[in-house]
Amino acid sequence: MKKILNKAENFVPEMLDGLLKAHPDQLAHAGELHAIVRADAPVQGKVALATGGGSGHLPVFLGYVGKGLLDGCAVGDVFSSPSAEQMLAVTRRISGGKGVVYIYGNYGGDVMNFDMAAEMAEMDDIPVRTVLVRDDVASAPPAEWERRRGVAGMVFAFKVAGALAEKGGSLDEVAAIAEKTLANLRTMGVALSPCTVPLAGRPTFTIGDNEMEIGMGIHGEPGMKRETLQTADEIATRMLTAILDDLKPAAGDRVAVMVNGLGATPPEELYILYRTVHDLLAERNIRVHRAYVGEYATSMEMAGASFTILRLDDELADLLDAPARSPFFVQV
Repeated sequence: MKKILNKAENFVPEMLDGLLKAHPDQLAHAGELHAIVRADAPVQGKVALATGGGSGHLPVFLGYVGKGLLDGCAVGDVFSSPSAEQMLAVTRRISGGKGVVYIYGNYGGDVMNFDMAAEMAEMDDIPVRTVLVRDDVASAPPAEWERRRGVAGMVFAFKVAGALAEKGGSLDEVAAIAEKTLANLRTMGVALSPCTVPLAGRPTFTIGDNEMEIGMGIHGEPGMKRETLQTADEIATRMLTAILDDLKPAAGDRVAVMVNGLGATPPEELYILYRTVHDLLAERNIRVHRAYVGEYATSMEMAGASFTILRLDDELADLLDAPARSPFFVQV
C-alpha cells in the first residue's frame, strides 16, 4: 500500500479535520468530527436534508453539504456505515422546525442505523422522512429494483430536493421530489482497477491489466461481467444502452447526464466517454439539458467511471438548474 497518510486508523478523522479547517465558512460539526453540517445550521423554517455513509467516496457524501443541497452528513469510516448516534447528532443540529429528509444509499448497515436515528429523532419531536437511493441497474433486474444499490445518482436527488427545500417546500413535498428524481434516473459503472482501504492495507479485489468489470459497485462489489478491456466507444455504448433499456426514455425527452470518475480516471478519458454518450443520445433524439463530467462519487483510487442519466420534466429541470454551493459543487 502506498498512500499519503499518517496512521491508517487516523485516516478519516484527520481528513475531516482538514476539511473543516479548509472550509470554515461553509462547514462545521455537530459536536464531533463525524457529524458534518452547514456552518449556518440550523436554517429556521426550512426542511433540512441529511445523508450519510462510509468515507472513501468524496465528494459523496459530505461534499454536498451546502446551500441548495444538503444540511448535514454523518460520516463513517472508509466503506463503513456511520452510527445511529452520529446521524442523530446531525439531525438534531440541522433541524429548523420543518422536519428532516434522509436521502442515502440502499446498504444494509446504513438502513439499520438511519432507521434507528429516525426513531430517536421522532422521540425528540423531529419528523423524519426517508428516501432510499436505488439507482444501480447492474445490481438487480428491474423486477427486483428494491434490491438495487445506491450510487452516483444520489447526487441528482441531493440537488433537486435541496433546491425545493430552499424554495420553501414542505417535508412531504421535499421527500416526494427526491423520490420523483430517483424514479427518473439510472446509473451504471465500470471498474478498471481495485482500490485499497487504508486499514486493510491491500486491494479490495484483483483484476488483470487487460480486464474490466462492467457493473462494479463503489465498494468493490462484483459487477455483471468481467471481460477483456474494450475501447472507450464500446464501453460507453454498452453502459448507456443498459441504462436506456432500463429507463426507457422517449424520443424528444430531455435528460441530465453525469459521467463520473471513480477516483483515478483522468478527466480527458471522461470527456472521451461523454463524447460518445452525447452522440448516442442525439441519435435517439434525446436532448442533453445539462452535462456533469468529473468526479462526483468516487471509490478511493479506483480507476473507472459511471454514467447516470436523469430524465427531466419542467419541474425537475427548473430545480436542477437552481443555484447551489458546497466546497465540492458550485452552480450559479
